[in-house]
Amino acid sequence: MADLDFYFDPICPFAWMTSKWVRDVAGQRAYDVEWRFISLRMVNADVDYAVHFPDGYERAHSAGLALLRVAAAVRDQAGPSGVADLYASMGARIFEVGPERQAAALAAPRATAAAALAGAGLDAGLADAVGATGFDQLIGSETERALGLTGRDVGTPILHFDPPAGVALFGPVISRSPSPEDALALWDHVVGLARFPGFAELKRSLREVPQLPALGVASDSVGIEEDWRQGHRRQSAG
Repeated sequence: MADLDFYFDPICPFAWMTSKWVRDVAGQRAYDVEWRFISLRMVNADVDYAVHFPDGYERAHSAGLALLRVAAAVRDQAGPSGVADLYASMGARIFEVGPERQAAALAAPRATAAAALAGAGLDAGLADAVGATGFDQLIGSETERALGLTGRDVGTPILHFDPPAGVALFGPVISRSPSPEDALALWDHVVGLARFPGFAELKRSLREVPQLPALGVASDSVGIEEDWRQGHRRQSAG
């Protein structure tokens, strides 16, 4: 049994930032993390993207679903460790690159999947799964499981501590990569909150743009603050 279930969509920058922190802590503490699926495209299936989101979000969320299909195919073939390696490889190609290369990666999910699979030492032929809608039932089931653990007014990532009986929380949403020492301190604080009976939420909607090359923020810089709602930069509340 894993110490943590981490629900991710591969195109979410905040999920990627949190995943890097979790991998750091897991390495220091020898924790076992299971990487599970949540699709932002499915979460927002009934949302009018043209009204509620900036340009490009529907394309990005659709690319995320296509990449999750590949992750599901990898799980079938290589197990949970394959998903862990694939997500790391995908994230490097989507977020640890400049804005133009990120745009190209999201515009061509099959090519991105093939490169990520090869980079992770996995079967590059599994990139064909980008169009394998047969995996959507599984992805949808895990998405609903994640939302069932937290409630629906959340974004990504969702972390489920000490599954199956432990508490799940949306976040933490972080925009800066902590040092190894700070990573452990943050982990202990978050776990402490998660294990406190009845704890539900701490929140601020102002977020710094994450320290990611794809978003134009260097590791030694601080991104500008933006106001987010329900995990997304929605344009209206309607």
